[in-house]
Amino acid sequence: MWYDETIKNMAFQRDKVLGSCMTEDEEEAKMLNAILDELKLNALVITDPYNMRHVSGFRGGEGALYISAAQKVLITDSRYTEQAGKESDFTVIEECRGHNRQTILKECMEKENVSGDFHMGYEDQSMLCCDFDKLRKELPVQTWTPLGSRIDDLRQIKTEEELEYLARAEEIGDKAFAEFLKIVKPGMTELEAAAELEYLMKKEGAEDLSFNTIIASGLNSSMPHAIPGYKKLEEGDFVTCDFGCKYKGYCSDMTRTFVLGKASDKQKEIYNVVLKAQLAGLAAVKAGVSGASVDKVARDIITEAGYGDCFGHGLGHSVGLFIHESPRLSPSDDTILKANMIETVEPGIYVPGFGGVRIEDMVVVTEDGCRNLAHSPKELIEVPVEK
Repeated sequence: MWYDETIKNMAFQRDKVLGSCMTEDEEEAKMLNAILDELKLNALVITDPYNMRHVSGFRGGEGALYISAAQKVLITDSRYTEQAGKESDFTVIEECRGHNRQTILKECMEKENVSGDFHMGYEDQSMLCCDFDKLRKELPVQTWTPLGSRIDDLRQIKTEEELEYLARAEEIGDKAFAEFLKIVKPGMTELEAAAELEYLMKKEGAEDLSFNTIIASGLNSSMPHAIPGYKKLEEGDFVTCDFGCKYKGYCSDMTRTFVLGKASDKQKEIYNVVLKAQLAGLAAVKAGVSGASVDKVARDIITEAGYGDCFGHGLGHSVGLFIHESPRLSPSDDTILKANMIETVEPGIYVPGFGGVRIEDMVVVTEDGCRNLAHSPKELIEVPVEK
């Protein structure tokens, strides 16, 4: 599709362009105008909080953006109007009971002087049905065009500034995990362990968590997204730690699995299969290959080892302002990777009644490979247990 190649090529050249004659805001405007032109839209409404931040700079997350060739309007309420004025160069309009969002959008439309039908794009993948119904009933729009992932796709390729924030977030996770290994011990509950790791990330400079920390021990580690509970960590447990934090809004994501005390032969076998798959997956990441092909490299290793049925999720996903972005490393994603995309590489083996292992790094795609942002050790760690 013309749109897809235009947007991706623009984004791929973003850093080069920014260093020469075009600012980041100008490049963003050019890509948004490409969407307006390709879909023959008079304007579009953006309501996804991550897309609002990416496009306008506003971090509040509450409100909507109205964008046309002639206008850039940020609609939010009194809790955020001062903040919005400081963070964004959009025209900020306050919504309230007497001047609601639909009324403001209608006023913006009237300024366009459009003769004939008005065509509006909206974010169908994130807007609630009830919110869309309000807009559809109250605005004089003849054609509502779903934008699909078009606005999300503008976030796929990261700027150098974004890469710096992502690297810093991952560095915070590395430092916190190193300290966590010094204090984790049998008798600590999964909830306590999660709280300790989250505290250490905050202490190292995290502004928030990327997601709820996963600490899964013993039999619970066979559940990829186990919820930490009151189970106590025991000697001999696999302990899977999946954690991440935010730095200036950008997320990190890392998983490490270790054993409290000495690992059994079976634990070592499973761990080494996952590690082999993870290293092979990392080696397969580079610009020009598909997410599905990278997934296959790691998945084949796990399957050949006899654990194919124990690896159900995709190999990885992109990360940015939101923890799970596109493109993904998955059997169902044929997106071609490009330089400065972010991907996680996180194979796992999960054996019900025994336990599981996942190892995850977050990497920057480069022309000839990838740059790993995670630096925590990946060889099997056996945490000493005091007798």
